[in-house]
Amino acid sequence: MRRARGMKAAALLLAGSLALAACASDEETGGGSAGGGSAASGDLQIGLAYDTGGRGDRSFNDSAYAGASAAAEALGGEVEEFSPNDDGSDRAEGLAQLAEAGYDPVIAVGFNYDEVIADVAADYPDTTFAQVDGSNTLFDGSSKGDNMTGLLFAEEQGSFLAGVAAATKSETGNIGFVGGVQSPLIEKFEAGYTAGAQAVNPDITVQVQYISPAGDFSGFSDPARGQIVAQGQFDGGADIVFHAAGGSGQGVFEAAAASGNRAIGVDSDQYETVGDPALQAVIMTSMLKRVDNAVEAFITDYSEGNVEGGSDIVNDLSTEGVGLSTSGGQIDDIADVISEYQQQIVDGEIEVPTTP
Repeated sequence: MRRARGMKAAALLLAGSLALAACASDEETGGGSAGGGSAASGDLQIGLAYDTGGRGDRSFNDSAYAGASAAAEALGGEVEEFSPNDDGSDRAEGLAQLAEAGYDPVIAVGFNYDEVIADVAADYPDTTFAQVDGSNTLFDGSSKGDNMTGLLFAEEQGSFLAGVAAATKSETGNIGFVGGVQSPLIEKFEAGYTAGAQAVNPDITVQVQYISPAGDFSGFSDPARGQIVAQGQFDGGADIVFHAAGGSGQGVFEAAAASGNRAIGVDSDQYETVGDPALQAVIMTSMLKRVDNAVEAFITDYSEGNVEGGSDIVNDLSTEGVGLSTSGGQIDDIADVISEYQQQIVDGEIEVPTTP
């Protein structure tokens, strides 16, 4: 069903609320957007629609903002931000409002926009859209539009290296994985992590638990539950836990610190972003998903007229779209091991699974 038909009127009604949301985001983070609900002529005008949790998650959304703001600074322009409400029911209206106000390109962050972005893109054919973690191809094989580009990542490849690091450094032969929401995307992290760990130690125990089930996206923004789940894995013998849980990862780090164990971050270099020396000490590495690079590169291509649309761009180990951070030095001693596995993946000698 075409849910976004007629969204233009709703978009105009949302203009004021979006502008207020952008101002609130500026107050909270000290950076931000200057669009105020309408795009001025001349400079590049970027619309950025966040996933659950919005900016300030120290992970996925923040990485997207970093890329968009870097592009705006380098190319001359501004970023207008939209954060969905708690149940995500206004995602379509938010995208439409950005397009209606003249922001171009408009970038949606997260697979949660799958159900609406094709309809909004169809309503605004002269606007260029991109979706982080969303393919241009729908489940039925149809395209989301010639004006929409999917920005995808080989999360399983970076997670494989995280599994290699965890298995190599584990002293108990027991490690954990905490997923935010059970979904095909997060299962890619799980699959790669488990495969990497088993490549090093076929007998290793990998505990797996998701904070919330499919369809319940609260698992990405509930640090308290993240801490409980991770603590259960540590109590069960794990000494290293990898999270792919967005803002809930803060709780995983707190559980590691409280129990004298270690954790692996996700998306951004969380050793640098966590902001607490006590938590930095337990972050062994982070699986880098360079959303910032992908967003910045897309905007740069757009500014140069090089976006074709109607296709996907895949960021993997060969393009440094995923990888491991080295901040804190805790995996420096196994750099050769990690590098060897990485080269085997790039050369096609190892095919990393995408499903558990």
